[in-house]
Amino acid sequence: MLAAGDSVTALSLEAAPHATKPPARYTEASLSKVLEERGIGRPSTSASIMSTIIDRGYVTKRGSALVPTWTAFAVNRLMEEHFGVLVDYGFTARMEERLDLVSSGEGARNDTLDAFYRGRGGSDFVGLLELLANATEIDPRELSAFPIEGSDAILRVGRYGPYLDRNDGVRANVPDELAPDELDAAMAEELFNRPSGEYTLGNDPESGRVVMAKAGRYGPYVTEVLGEDEPTKGRNAVKPRTASLLSTMALDTITLDDALRLLALPRMVGADSADGAEILAQNGRYGPYLTKVLGDTTDTRSLESEDAIFNVTLDEALALFAQPKQRRGQRAAAQPLRTLGEDPVSGGVITLREGRFGPYVTDGGVNASLRSGDDAATITPERAHELLADRRDRAPVKRVKKAAAKKKAPAKKSAAKKTAAKKTAAKKTATKKSAAKKKAPAKKTAAAPLEVVPAT
Repeated sequence: MLAAGDSVTALSLEAAPHATKPPARYTEASLSKVLEERGIGRPSTSASIMSTIIDRGYVTKRGSALVPTWTAFAVNRLMEEHFGVLVDYGFTARMEERLDLVSSGEGARNDTLDAFYRGRGGSDFVGLLELLANATEIDPRELSAFPIEGSDAILRVGRYGPYLDRNDGVRANVPDELAPDELDAAMAEELFNRPSGEYTLGNDPESGRVVMAKAGRYGPYVTEVLGEDEPTKGRNAVKPRTASLLSTMALDTITLDDALRLLALPRMVGADSADGAEILAQNGRYGPYLTKVLGDTTDTRSLESEDAIFNVTLDEALALFAQPKQRRGQRAAAQPLRTLGEDPVSGGVITLREGRFGPYVTDGGVNASLRSGDDAATITPERAHELLADRRDRAPVKRVKKAAAKKKAPAKKSAAKKTAAKKTAAKKTATKKSAAKKKAPAKKTAAAPLEVVPAT
């Protein structure tokens, strides 16, 4: 055994390489697990948390990995420097516990909200109201500035996305697909040296025309440059092909092959064997769609993704046209996650669905959210019956309002005049009759009949 101060003799020395790697990026599953370990979030709210950070642009997805954005760095700095208590893991976990009590009926909703907003309830938290009152010296420009190590460039998060800024006033846009850890001094210099506005991609092998990518008023697009000998005016004028970039493409990363695919649109999918109508796939102002042209009539259907423009088959296109057409902005009804049998009370089919505030069960008439201890993956029909029954018991009693007494419609003026006239006439008639009675002489005794005497 060695003791403190003992010396040892080295028998051999061997140099072994050791390389460190950064920790793997979070996926939705691994991030949910870490949050659960810290007491933040619940299985019923995990999906909404992931959709929130993606929809707000705090992360982007590369395969299954979640890559943070510069917007997330700016928001994180704001919260840590000015609202640190709100992003403290312990505070968030305790808040989750209070919300669980409210959800189970053991806590008062108004008291919980009041304690969070005004800082009441015996806690050390001063309340959101006081935090906002004290946050008067926030400098957005300073919060959204990140110096690039080894360079005089500063990355700034602007209204329209991240960009690089130098002391000489030169700026350079940062591609959305470039992760923050990939932006070093060398990459910053490359971005400054890139030409802005337009890029020459190459020549079309069929026409020989130069294909370029440009930034336009309505977004980036690709176009072809006509030759000097090609007419641009008159009946025989040649119009250059132009196409907008897809949402997944960037002006400074698009290739010649991508541009040629865009310029070749619309793509002929095939012809309907029933009527011979041609079906085309193309990209439009409101997204990818199909058109079916038969004579002077045109029918359209939206496609689910931009990739479908290039790979949708004729059978898939015919299936879309066989379905009713949806109006612009109208979403298809979401499919249920699971079916949990028949409800014993209403007789309706119980389904498990994903809602705006998490998963819930419904029989078509009553909706009941899953509680903190419920798991959407393992919920049973019996538990669904309990949730729906409890929701019915807690439903507010509808008060039947007494119907207001109907007011009599006012008589029409013309009718009133006529009625008055009739009454007046009736009175006059009555007066005449009574006058006639007054003038009538008193009754006299009837005279005896004359006796006829025969002549002698």
